[in-house]
Amino acid sequence: MNFELIMYDYVVPFSIKIIVALIAFYVGHKLINYAMQLLQKALATFKVELILQEFVKSIARVLLYVLLALAVLGYLGFDTTSVIALLAAAGLAVGLALKDSLNNFASGVMLILTQPFKVGDFVEVAGQMGVAEKITLLNTVMRTGDNREITVPNGQIYRDKLVNYSARSTRRIDLIFGISYDSDLRKAKQILLDLIAAEPRAHTDPEPLVVVSELADSSVNFTVRIWADTADYWPVRFDFIEKVKLTFDEQGIVIPYPQMDVHIQTTAATEGVK
Repeated sequence: MNFELIMYDYVVPFSIKIIVALIAFYVGHKLINYAMQLLQKALATFKVELILQEFVKSIARVLLYVLLALAVLGYLGFDTTSVIALLAAAGLAVGLALKDSLNNFASGVMLILTQPFKVGDFVEVAGQMGVAEKITLLNTVMRTGDNREITVPNGQIYRDKLVNYSARSTRRIDLIFGISYDSDLRKAKQILLDLIAAEPRAHTDPEPLVVVSELADSSVNFTVRIWADTADYWPVRFDFIEKVKLTFDEQGIVIPYPQMDVHIQTTAATEGVK
C-alpha cells in the first residue's frame, strides 16, 4: 500500500513532468532552429561579413540553448539560481583570464563591421605596411612587399592610426627636384612638364603641378605633383625619377649635390711659424 502511495504521489507526477520537460525541450529545439534560420536571413539581408555571421549564430545558439535548459530545469523543480551564479562566476573568470584576447576579439568585430580596409588592400597599421590577406576575429594577416607574413593583433590595429592606401582609386605623387643656380630655370620647368605630358599613366584631371618651391642653400627646388591610378603609383614614381635624371643630363641641367666651400684665412701668427 505504501509503495502504491509513493508511486501515485511522487513517481507518477515526476514521470509526467519528465515527459513534459522532454516534449518542451524538443519543441524548444525546433523553435531554436527556426529562430536561427530567421537570424541567418536577417544577417544575409544586412550583408554582414560571413565570419561575423558564423560568430553571431554560434553565440545566439548557445544562449538560446542555455535559456531552454534553465527553463526545463526550473520546471522540473531544480534551483536554477545557483546554476546562473555559477555560470556568471565562470564567465567572469574566463573574461579576466582572456582580457587581451577579448580586446582583440572586440576590435575584430568592430573592424568587420566598420570595414576600414578589406582583404587585398595595401595598408599601414601598427607600424607595419603590407597587403591584408586575411582578417579574423582576433588578428589580421598581412604580406609585406618583400613577401614576409606579419600577424597583427586586431587590438593594436583598432587603437592605432590606420592608413589605407587602396581606399581611393587615385593617388598623388609628390616629388622634389633640385637644379643648380647656374642652370636654365625655364628650360628645366619645361622639361618636367613635357615628361609629365609624355607619361600615359599620368592623369590630366586633377592637373599636374610643377612649381619652384624653394631657393635652397645649393639648389633651386621644383615641387612636382602628378596624379595616377593607385595601382600605378610606384611604377610611375620610379620611372619618372629615372627619366628626369636622364633628360636633365642630356639637356645640360645640373642636379647639385651637397657640398661645402672651405676658406682658409692666413693670420700673422701662422705667417710667423712659416
